[in-house]
Amino acid sequence: MTVSSKSNSLLISLLSFVIAFSFSDVTSAKELRKKPNVVVLLADDLGYQDLSCYDGPVNTPTLDKLAASGMRMTQFYSGCAVCSPSRATLLTGRHHIRTGVYSWINDASQNSHLLERENTLAEILKSNGYATAHIGKWHLGLPTEKRDKPTPGDHGFDYWLATANNASPSHKNPDNFIRTGEPVGKTEGYSCQLLVDEAISWLDSRTNADQPFFLNLWFHEPHAPIAAPDEIVSDYGKLNDKAAIYSGTIDNTDRAIARLLAKLKEIEAPENTLIVYASDNGSYRDDRTGGLKGKKGQNWEGGIRVPGIFSWPGKIPADQASDEPAGVVDILPTICGLLKIDPPAHRHLDGSNLAPLLTGNADQFERHQPLFWHLQKARPIVAMRSGQYSLVADPDYELSTSNMFEETWIPKIKAGTYTNFRLYDLAKDPQQTNDLSASKPEVLTKLKAQLLDINTSIMQDAHDWHLE
Repeated sequence: MTVSSKSNSLLISLLSFVIAFSFSDVTSAKELRKKPNVVVLLADDLGYQDLSCYDGPVNTPTLDKLAASGMRMTQFYSGCAVCSPSRATLLTGRHHIRTGVYSWINDASQNSHLLERENTLAEILKSNGYATAHIGKWHLGLPTEKRDKPTPGDHGFDYWLATANNASPSHKNPDNFIRTGEPVGKTEGYSCQLLVDEAISWLDSRTNADQPFFLNLWFHEPHAPIAAPDEIVSDYGKLNDKAAIYSGTIDNTDRAIARLLAKLKEIEAPENTLIVYASDNGSYRDDRTGGLKGKKGQNWEGGIRVPGIFSWPGKIPADQASDEPAGVVDILPTICGLLKIDPPAHRHLDGSNLAPLLTGNADQFERHQPLFWHLQKARPIVAMRSGQYSLVADPDYELSTSNMFEETWIPKIKAGTYTNFRLYDLAKDPQQTNDLSASKPEVLTKLKAQLLDINTSIMQDAHDWHLE
């Protein structure tokens, strides 16, 4: 072979390599682009009957339209009757006690936080090529001078803006935001609008438009202390009326979500974005629970039943409503199912994959274990939903009268058992007024055994913070 022939052969080989490499790179980019974006929107203390699409008194056209674009769930549940545990459940698909979170977290006095050993939704999506951001209330533990706790960044979020707990001093001009570890200082505006501003800024700042994203946007509204613009509050009553202000915070959030959805539509076809909306627990207002028994902090229906909306145009059929019991615990396995991503291996998930239910194949949906709630200071302390039935029980042990969770309680909680079991048929008695435990002993026996099995599994996983 001549030198010229060798040169030509080498040139052809190099060109072939470059073309193949470039094609592979383009294919990889296209594969990334095929993946849908994921947006999770979480309200704070929003009641089952707050939104207008749930027959509530607040004008929420944006969320109504979002619900109409997909599935509105009428028997959807939080992960717990209070804040931090429900958030841990959402991010992991596991009962919150498995993840190290027993109750709402006070960083100043508790070691408790979402354990780094957990596989979060952000970590799963990040490992599948997603850009990830958390914006809003966190309440799963942040570092203090005395306690070195993980941040959202340690749980899979590339970017984060968070508050350790509630917006302070209120939803108006909050000054306790932290952005990727640095205090933000004073702000001007209302929390929900500021969070959407941040989300839009993050979306605009992305350098790779082909990379799918996971936006985890957790609002502070309508958790107290509440505030909303006067011109919105006046639509619901007097400016000093707590109910009117409460409604105003929800209305204002709906308007903020409208701006976010407009931005999402600007940068991406709606058919390529999966959106989930829920609340961390029921309302603290008795008049916003839809007539259900109990409220926030209680394991009755009013404390744990919340709105639940899933939207993905073209994948989730529009104008659906489902009364299948489901909850925040199902969000992680459902997103994995819809995106055809493997859920965490060697981790027991308490939630189930709702994808068949959402996509028109309800006959293929099967819940692998009943929904279960535990909150140590609540009475009842535990609740379980299995089919049409709700089973609740009280503890057979006493804790101190402190309202704030004490980590010295953990050994008692792990070893404790239950008494005073009550059984309700929610299909006939959604207000939980008629205890069937005496008249349906066979149902009681079966469900009691299930509840105790689930409880045993959870307590075996439970971390004991008071030993640290």
